[in-house]
Amino acid sequence: MQKLPIGKSDFKSIIEDGFYYVDKTNFITEIIDASADVILLPRPRRFGKTLNLGMLKYFFDSEEDNKVLFQGLNIAQNSEAMQHCNKYPIIYITFKDVKEESFEKSLIKIGMLIEKEFARHKKAIYSVELEEKERQLIERLLITSANQVDFEVALKLLSKLLTLAHNQKCIILIDEYDTPIQTAFLKGYYEEMVGFFKTFMGAVLKDNDVHVYKAVLTGILRISKESIFSDLNNIKVYTLLDNPFSDKFGFTSNEVKAMLKNYNLSDNFEEVNQWYNGYKIGETTIFNPWSLLNYSDSGAFDIYWANTSSNDIIRILVENSDGFRDDLKYLLKGETVQKVINPNITFKDKDFNFNEEMLYSFLFFSGYLKYTSKTWKQGEHICTLAIVNVECQYIFRKIIANWVSEKFSNPRLRILLKSLTDGDLKLFEKIFSEFVRDTLSFYDTGKNVESVYHAFLLGLLVNLSDYEIISNKEAGYGRVDIIVLHKEDKEKLALVIELKTIDEFEEETKEKALISAVKQIEEKAYVSEVQKKGYKNILAFGVVFDGKRVWVMEG
Repeated sequence: MQKLPIGKSDFKSIIEDGFYYVDKTNFITEIIDASADVILLPRPRRFGKTLNLGMLKYFFDSEEDNKVLFQGLNIAQNSEAMQHCNKYPIIYITFKDVKEESFEKSLIKIGMLIEKEFARHKKAIYSVELEEKERQLIERLLITSANQVDFEVALKLLSKLLTLAHNQKCIILIDEYDTPIQTAFLKGYYEEMVGFFKTFMGAVLKDNDVHVYKAVLTGILRISKESIFSDLNNIKVYTLLDNPFSDKFGFTSNEVKAMLKNYNLSDNFEEVNQWYNGYKIGETTIFNPWSLLNYSDSGAFDIYWANTSSNDIIRILVENSDGFRDDLKYLLKGETVQKVINPNITFKDKDFNFNEEMLYSFLFFSGYLKYTSKTWKQGEHICTLAIVNVECQYIFRKIIANWVSEKFSNPRLRILLKSLTDGDLKLFEKIFSEFVRDTLSFYDTGKNVESVYHAFLLGLLVNLSDYEIISNKEAGYGRVDIIVLHKEDKEKLALVIELKTIDEFEEETKEKALISAVKQIEEKAYVSEVQKKGYKNILAFGVVFDGKRVWVMEG
């Protein structure tokens, strides 16, 4: 059974070392056949952008002979495409690690990346007859004494020199171009960074078809054309709303089924579908590749993608949007909201922080929301949006946790959580009732929607940093609502929680509902799952909700 390339994004090592590879080499053909010279492909994080861009580098790079890497892959069957293999000089830069505290530090790091690319091509550069100004700029770059203006025009010069040296146009590959811009927004130097990138991108990509055969850029977002790409009339952007390249990032249903079969997990496809599916790129259904790789490796359902980066921008957005708080109650219940989605994201304060269109566009293109339907009306994308899957629900529960933490003093929240981990159910019932009473009008509890209470409690439990919180997991003969386990000490109290709302249609009393919850824990043998993990000190109890009232009973 092949090893899975978790955390590996180098195409060559994945192929040479025999890792499992989902064949995306038809991406190369689609790039070659694309009518546009400059292509921007925004996709959510961990969707294979770096791997795909690296694959392009190994395929096209004229300084290496990598044909053997593609033997047996889809692209090898396309003789016309294979004529392009190892034929072009490559300029390759990734900005994924440019996350500095200031513009000055970011510029230094960007400069180091540019200098490294010049050093990599040093032999070819000096094989060309240079003008004196060009020689001076190259020398400043190679001895790390270049300035901002030098960096802004450097790639344009490099593309010219490589074209002359190889008698062949360049291919430019820029990975995670928007990482420095998102960081700049969070750190307070957005305008400076956008100003730099506007000149930097414009210099090398505008009217440079004499030296550039193709340019491919990846990132998470399309930063507003009015800022970075305002001077480019030759760029074509393919977002999550578009059909071209729709199956080249992330895994299709057939690719997932093949992977699960390879790792003897085919029987779990439906549950995999609930956890990691839901994305729609164009008209193609796409699974989260990072989560699928981790799941196929461990065989365990868990929150993989949601824990791979900071959600600071989402927090800023939500804190400034009362409307989103109202919409969240519907999204958590599995319902939808209809919003305008704008493919152009701007981080300008006046446009971003208080703009519902920017909020939902960011959440959509970043991969937290999906569209279930879309229409084009009066020049706008009108999308019906929903939370993507089980994994993404975790993100929104964390948003609830942050909001609750702000609304209530930390001491009060700590007492609530301590009452749980100490097994003091009487105190827990009292304080938790107060939380529900003071907070859940926000979530429209009048309909007794159990999923709302479930999400609310999970949002509180996120603050138990030393504990693993398991939700809706198969246990015994059913699916337990919540399990709380200490991550390191199995002597600590483990919790098994069953949630229930009072069935008004059956004229159910709180007593009957509590007995029913406790009985379900016993009949479904939920505790057995915790015992299997080695925990012996286990507290099982039912929690019953009725509007803003809460009752607890030990099992």
